Amino acid sequence: MRWIKSLCPLLLVILGGCAMQPTQTLDTSAFQSEAPRSILVLPPVNHSVDVDAPGYFLSTISRPLAERGYYVFPVNTVKMIMEGEGISEPAEMHALPTQHYQALFGADAVLYVTINKWDSQYVLLSTTTIVEFEYKILSAHTGEVLWQTVKQMTYSPNGGSTGDPLADLMASAITAAIERAAPNYIPLTQQANNDVISGPYTAIPTGPYKPVKAAKN
Repeated sequence: MRWIKSLCPLLLVILGGCAMQPTQTLDTSAFQSEAPRSILVLPPVNHSVDVDAPGYFLSTISRPLAERGYYVFPVNTVKMIMEGEGISEPAEMHALPTQHYQALFGADAVLYVTINKWDSQYVLLSTTTIVEFEYKILSAHTGEVLWQTVKQMTYSPNGGSTGDPLADLMASAITAAIERAAPNYIPLTQQANNDVISGPYTAIPTGPYKPVKAAKN
């Protein structure tokens, strides 16, 4: 079964999915006016049934923020320090004033995330995986909302079409069995975060540490 599990990320990329996109570009004027240089990511509040969802999410959010040009406080270090402060539940962390994080870490902005959906639904020979995240970045100095959006993505793998109905049926069954036995949310979560942080409708403004590409001669 090890080789089957290893195919899951590849299948996710090859077979694709469907992403819900906003119909207009978000207003980022407050974000640009604040011009934060660093972003602190809090552990997400998890409303899904998957207890591992927050850990998976945290492992994929720092990179797109850093690539956008911001210093991102190490998520595990933030979690450990907050637990040392006697605050271990994400809901408790989200309830604190943003100024607490400015004083404790020196952060300019704080990213709050709520996981609303993170599950797979199995119907006959089809498996549909759904993730939905709410994102909100607040000024650590004033608590003002600088940027917020919601992202939902669905992924329904299939075995492709060979022209042979029986072969297609078998392929769909195998694909659904793979996803059901070892659902892999990481590529889907990575795509959701990348789309939200730097996508055409929801992108946050580029930060001060965004690498500048050298001009071609």
